[in-house]
Amino acid sequence: MRYILMFMLCLCGLGTAYGQDVSNVDAEDADGKEPSSPTFVPMVKVSKALVGGDSIQYVELNALYIYPKQVFTDPRQRQAYNRLVANIKKVLPIAKEVNAIIIETYEYLQTLPTKKVRDEHMKLVEKDIRKRYTPRMKKLTYSQGKLLIKLVYRECDSSSYQLIQAFLGPVRAGFYQAFASLFGASLTKKYDPEGVDRYTERIVKQVEAGQI
Repeated sequence: MRYILMFMLCLCGLGTAYGQDVSNVDAEDADGKEPSSPTFVPMVKVSKALVGGDSIQYVELNALYIYPKQVFTDPRQRQAYNRLVANIKKVLPIAKEVNAIIIETYEYLQTLPTKKVRDEHMKLVEKDIRKRYTPRMKKLTYSQGKLLIKLVYRECDSSSYQLIQAFLGPVRAGFYQAFASLFGASLTKKYDPEGVDRYTERIVKQVEAGQI
C-alpha cells in the first residue's frame, strides 16, 4: 500500500518535531522484528468513597463490554470476522501512536517562532522518518491500509486528509488524496461507529479492554 506508506510516514514523521530522538522511535528493529505496541493497558484504581458518613474503599477496573454472541451463517463469514480482528490488532496501535504524536507535535510547533522555521523543520523530519519507517509501513496490506485510515479518524476525531492539511498544507494533502484515489481509497473517509463501522467499533472496544 504505497499511498498508506506515504501518508503514515508524514504523520509518524511528526514524531521528532517535539525533540524526540528518532533512534529511539518504535520503528522496526534491525533484525526485522516489529516493536511491541500493546493496545490494552491494564488499569486497577483503588480509592475511597464517602457513603452516608462512612468511608468505603472500592476498586475500579478496566471497562468490560458485553455483546450478543457473534453468529456466522457460513465459514466465510467467520473467516472475514477473524481477519478483521487480526487487522484491527495490527493497525490500532499505529492509529493510537499517530494520535499521541500529533498532540505532542502540535504543542511543540507552537513554540517555533515563524512559519518558515516550522516548514523547514518538518521537511527534515519527514525526510528522516521516511527512511526509518519504510520497512514497517510496507507490511500493511490493502485492507489494513483502508482500515488504518478509519481508525486514525476514530483516534484523532479528524480525517487523514484534515490532519495532513493541518501539518503539511493543502497542496500536500491534495497530492496524497489524489494518490489514494488511484487505489480506490479516500483520506477523507470518516468513521461511523453507529453505522457501517459498528462491527469494527465492537472489536476495537474489546481489543482495548483486553477481551480479545
